[in-house]
Amino acid sequence: MVACLVTHPLDLAKVRLQTASKPGQSLASMVYQIITKEGFFKIYSGLSASLLRQATYSTARFGIYEFLKETYTEKYHTTPSTGILLPMSMVAGALGGLIGNPSDVVNIRMQNDSALPIEQRRNYRNAFDGIFRIIKEEKVSSLFRGLVPNLTRGVLMTASQVVTYDIAKNLLVDTLHLDPSKKATHFSASLLAGLVATTVCSPADVVKTRIMNAKGASNGSTISILTSAVKTEGVGFMFRGWLPSFIRLGPHTIVTFLALEQLRKFKIGMF
Repeated sequence: MVACLVTHPLDLAKVRLQTASKPGQSLASMVYQIITKEGFFKIYSGLSASLLRQATYSTARFGIYEFLKETYTEKYHTTPSTGILLPMSMVAGALGGLIGNPSDVVNIRMQNDSALPIEQRRNYRNAFDGIFRIIKEEKVSSLFRGLVPNLTRGVLMTASQVVTYDIAKNLLVDTLHLDPSKKATHFSASLLAGLVATTVCSPADVVKTRIMNAKGASNGSTISILTSAVKTEGVGFMFRGWLPSFIRLGPHTIVTFLALEQLRKFKIGMF
């Protein structure tokens, strides 16, 4: 949630770029457009939903991954290898995606709301109002719209992010003899993790964003949306917004792991 407060404006710009009907706009111009046309504080549109998403999705995937790692270490008295960490991270990512899907749907809708024509805007007051209205105006299943690409993204994100971070951190410590307790080590490892995670997750992230932002209870399956986008925009649409995604996910990953390491250091929230 700390990382979310830092990077929310970038995440907002990324969602707007991914749902834009025409490609080509830059991250900087999108942020400038939001501020000039909608007001400065609109760069924090949907913050409550974004915080709720981190409190559910990210808490679940990080918590489950660390729990599985610790359980394995205690049982076998050895650090799990990459081959063991990968399936652990995939399970954690899938469960995180499932738990966080409702808040993710509301998050994307709130972030993109101001970009819609006035008559199409949903005007959710906050994340909980959004969840209540989706249940009331559509149906409960709409909270799990885009679940397949979200589960896919959760698996890819967790596997590429946390496993890459662990591997990079071990390499920096073992090969370059960096101090595992220093913030410079955490920064370097998390930067590499952010780069890998952005590239691996981009296609699933774009498709997920489009499905969740669709209006109404039913607006096409994942396959139909994907097929239509490829026909009209080309395969490259799956990597639309890669640079803003990295500009957002890089700092987000860095702040997340820096905060996580400090929480671990002072044993805050640990059992």
